[in-house]
Amino acid sequence: MAQWWSSLFEGMAPSSFFNFSFLPKYGSFFVQGIEYTLLLSVISVGLAVIPALLLALMRLSKHRLIRSVSGAYIAVFRSTPLLVQLSLIYFGLFGAIQLPQFYIFGFIDSTRFIPGVVALALNSAAYVAEIFRAGILAVDSGQTEAARSLGMGAWTSMRLVVLPQAIKNILPALANELVTMVKESSICSTLGMAELMYGAKTVGSTTLITLGPYVLAALIYFAINYPASKAIEAIERRMRRGDKR
Repeated sequence: MAQWWSSLFEGMAPSSFFNFSFLPKYGSFFVQGIEYTLLLSVISVGLAVIPALLLALMRLSKHRLIRSVSGAYIAVFRSTPLLVQLSLIYFGLFGAIQLPQFYIFGFIDSTRFIPGVVALALNSAAYVAEIFRAGILAVDSGQTEAARSLGMGAWTSMRLVVLPQAIKNILPALANELVTMVKESSICSTLGMAELMYGAKTVGSTTLITLGPYVLAALIYFAINYPASKAIEAIERRMRRGDKR
């Protein structure tokens, strides 16, 4: 076993992990990849919020059919691989529509970016819906009873009393979903979307430097997500202190 393990890494110098000699010529691939990845992630989560809120309210409905429809959507998108969903939407839905090609910000191909955003948003909506539902259920039921005693209807009390308090509960979890989406967006590289991972694969295949581009991509993902995660933790601690007061 030890011989097999040593032969696996035989000839692989430690410096090859940090061979960034491609940067002067191909650094623009990573810059555009970062921009593409961030746009893909932010827009996808932003678009997921409205359908996710609708799904969460449907899950809390008293009507069995409405609850079942919402539950079925969430079950399907949470129980099937994102790659399968992306492929079905890209080749199936948008393959039939034939989107017109134009470039967003001069380098983002609409025929790939829009299907990617739709697939990620539909997937994210299933998870964000559960975040919304948990946030709404975390609000004390006495708040709803007090609103109803003042003559508010079910929707008015939800909109004016429950949801504003639920949003405070879900903001950290929603920010975590955005961090998760930055990582999950890398799956779009399989369909030729020019995000960060696609840039690393392109540079690796062009320069025949197999490890350096992927190490750089990993470092960039870490540089984006780790500070964001720490900022979210700080916000959560601040909110908890506010609740104790």
